[in-house]
Amino acid sequence: MTTRAGDPAWSAREIEHTADVGFEIEAPGWEALLERAGLVVAALIVSLDGVSARQTVRIDVTAASREELLHDWLQAILVRVQAGFVPCELCWFQRICMYPLSIVTLLAALANDRRVARYLLPLPLVGAGISVYHLLVENGVVKQTQACLISAPGGCATKWIEEFGYVTIPVLALTGFALCFAFLLLSALPPPSAATVSER
Repeated sequence: MTTRAGDPAWSAREIEHTADVGFEIEAPGWEALLERAGLVVAALIVSLDGVSARQTVRIDVTAASREELLHDWLQAILVRVQAGFVPCELCWFQRICMYPLSIVTLLAALANDRRVARYLLPLPLVGAGISVYHLLVENGVVKQTQACLISAPGGCATKWIEEFGYVTIPVLALTGFALCFAFLLLSALPPPSAATVSER
């Protein structure tokens, strides 16, 4: 493995550890240690032979100590390489509003009960509000809280996906909540009365 400093002479030695795997890594400084440890973790998941740099990704990690920083940094590398997105605090709140909708609306549809729609309307409204707030945090308009920072690598401002320059996870959630609200509103409206024709 070669680091950005162009030092191909280092290696990581596997050691016995109570965790799944343990490595001993030597480095001349803190930054080099973070870089080498990140390469070792990435190499556990994918083969780095023939890997070339095609994209620059910024990962922000904060911690109270160097030990916690190393742990959070390696966790962020795992998340990025595996593409297993870690939901932040705001993502969980949006899920709390979305998941009951999928279950209750299915049960209401099976029972052919339209009345339940009016009681579900607040859920997509609250969820959409959280999505809008998440978008403001994500774009730096509102400063994220400490709870956001510790809930996921990079906090609530991390853009795990960004398609077409604006489609991120809170944008997708906001779209879903808007559609749910529209369909629930249509369902809550009284059905059109059927005209009756009497024969003489």
